[in-house]
Amino acid sequence: MKYVKPLHLFQDMLNRNAKERGRLLGLDVGDKYVGLAVSDRLNEVASPLRKKSSIDLMATDFQTLISDLSLEGFIVGYPFNRQRNSPSAVNVKVFIDDLYNTGKLEGVRYTYWNECFTSKNVELLLEPLNLHSVQAKSILDKFAAVGILQGYLDYMKGTLKSNPKR
Repeated sequence: MKYVKPLHLFQDMLNRNAKERGRLLGLDVGDKYVGLAVSDRLNEVASPLRKKSSIDLMATDFQTLISDLSLEGFIVGYPFNRQRNSPSAVNVKVFIDDLYNTGKLEGVRYTYWNECFTSKNVELLLEPLNLHSVQAKSILDKFAAVGILQGYLDYMKGTLKSNPKR
């Protein structure tokens, strides 16, 4: 796995022929589960995918997703406006290290994107629905990943639109 800056990942993707462009996978790393979201083929809209728990099974599943969905890279949620050594930040770094150490995702590019308040925003949206806690948690993990990925896509499109020479 290789870290790249957020703008570089998006620009590299746009520099490819439209038919060769891949999609992006958004990840919301939690204590027990990782929520997943995938972009559409035009990299404009994020949709929920599923959630995963075991790191080894996850790496194998990611290999399949990379192939089946033509994934270009991962957008990993990271709590930027909290302390660097907060449990959430450490959890994300350990997750990436563990994925790297499986050796199954060689060459996969990833970047970090601010995930602050994505889970809280989804919680507020789900609250009026009065869902069972298990059902709400399942939805929360996936839609937090959607919030991370959609935030990244919207920001990159806006940045490149307002600064086309970047």
